[in-house]
Amino acid sequence: MIERATMPLTDVLEFREGPGIMARDFRDSGVPLLRLAGLKTGAPLLEGCNFLDPRMVDAKWNHFRVEVGDVLLSTSASLGEVATVDESAVGAVPYTGIINFRPRDDRMSPRFIRFALTERSFKLQVEAMGVGSVMRHFGPSHLRKMTVTVPHLAVQEGIADVLGALDDKIAANTVLASSAEGLANALFTQSVSGAELSDSTFGDIAAVRGGGTPRTGIEEYWDGDINWVTPTDVTALSGPYLESTSRRITKLGLESCASPLYPAGSILMTSRATIGAFAVAQQPTATNQGFIVVNPHDPAFNWWIFHEMRSRVDEFISLANGATFLELSRGNFKKFRVRLADESTMKQFGITADALHAQARQAFVENARLADAGDVLLPMLMSGKIRVKEAAQMVGDVV
Repeated sequence: MIERATMPLTDVLEFREGPGIMARDFRDSGVPLLRLAGLKTGAPLLEGCNFLDPRMVDAKWNHFRVEVGDVLLSTSASLGEVATVDESAVGAVPYTGIINFRPRDDRMSPRFIRFALTERSFKLQVEAMGVGSVMRHFGPSHLRKMTVTVPHLAVQEGIADVLGALDDKIAANTVLASSAEGLANALFTQSVSGAELSDSTFGDIAAVRGGGTPRTGIEEYWDGDINWVTPTDVTALSGPYLESTSRRITKLGLESCASPLYPAGSILMTSRATIGAFAVAQQPTATNQGFIVVNPHDPAFNWWIFHEMRSRVDEFISLANGATFLELSRGNFKKFRVRLADESTMKQFGITADALHAQARQAFVENARLADAGDVLLPMLMSGKIRVKEAAQMVGDVV
């Protein structure tokens, strides 16, 4: 009995790319259209989705509807993101740039497909097949050149059981975090209800600053131990809590650029291109020039100001300008008047919100640890370096 084999992808999986749907086909309600943004790891599949006219779907795209257990792969933008369809997305139609996979026969367990498509050797193939200088992508023709690792069916099921336990815990934590953050949002809405715009502006009640970028050609400025955040770091977050950054700078790099080292607790808001993506720094960090960074003069009001800013994004965008991309200047931001309740209400909100956000943050921190465990276990299981029973014991220790 062959325990694992490398096989052409199309021998064991059938696939279908999303139909060529245009923006003019979008509607305000109807059949959900799965977007590439919804494939971001940890995000609900229907997050940010558009909708299609049900009559149009029935007439043209009904056979593209997804079912529970289908595995989706993004072929452009966030290249190679993988997600499994759950009950919430049943009947939705995938957008162009998403490929839907199902087993071709009983050699591949439906539950195992996701892990086959996230295994390192397959991801390397995705990267190698990607074409395009502005936005990397690949198409169905490339899939016919790709291979997947196919263990024996019993091993596939074992891998799906073990790593599925990690996924289940991550999903439960995501729900917990969403509930805690949602409760904080609801509490703010209740606390600010009836409050009118005060005479105070963001510039009056907080230090409002920005960032900068060390010269990229000077090696001594880079790969240090100081966090340096870019908008991409923030838009990739599952929750508004920045633990670390993809790039770091040295002390010399910090001294050379326009950004100070902001303390933990600083409110970071993207201010150009994508305006209004938020994070609260959990560690001291510098930023590039794509941010407005806010530090209330009284730290007790930090969460009040965070929620106030997040509720005003549409207004911020209305005052943005720019020929190449929209940008909200710090000068314009500082002029916005702030809704303020009485001091005791705002401080009590801060205490409660701090506890709720701490709970949400801890859930995401644990998710990162669980995801790391899965990333370590998957290649070891696929290669046979450890057995399913050993991995099950390791997962039991961390879940």
